[in-house]
Amino acid sequence: MSKTKSADSSINIGISAAERKEISRGLSALLADSYTLYLMTHNFHWNVTGPQFNSLHLMFMAQYTEQWNALDIIAERIRALGHAAPGTYKEFVKLASIKEVDGVPKATKMVRHLVEAQEATARTARSLFPLVEKAHDQPTADLLTQRLEVHEKTAWMLRSLLET
Repeated sequence: MSKTKSADSSINIGISAAERKEISRGLSALLADSYTLYLMTHNFHWNVTGPQFNSLHLMFMAQYTEQWNALDIIAERIRALGHAAPGTYKEFVKLASIKEVDGVPKATKMVRHLVEAQEATARTARSLFPLVEKAHDQPTADLLTQRLEVHEKTAWMLRSLLET
């Protein structure tokens, strides 16, 4: 990071600048996965068809709405740590572990993609805990715990749709 004058240099919250930078980097990856998941879920909400249309359409809407609200929480934590939050498709594609889905898959395949994306987002969140715990960053740990609970529960609910 360059030595330009920024709010980052004046932050004294008990977490070192290096730790805040690494945590922000990890949260940026979580934000990228979260945004990619949001976009995928919204896309599937718009384009789902078939016998499960109504139930999936409504389920996807609840999921993308929850995801949309989480984006601000993650981005604002990055800002509170003194760093800029990524906010472009270019940055999200570079940072995300989730790959975009080409075309419009059938409903069951949509559910499979969403299970994988929910699980990937949970893995990204979980991977930050060692750094966050080492830095004694309880607010970020709380955010990660909340996100994990949502992603793991949503993945379970989606997986339930795939059982025969």
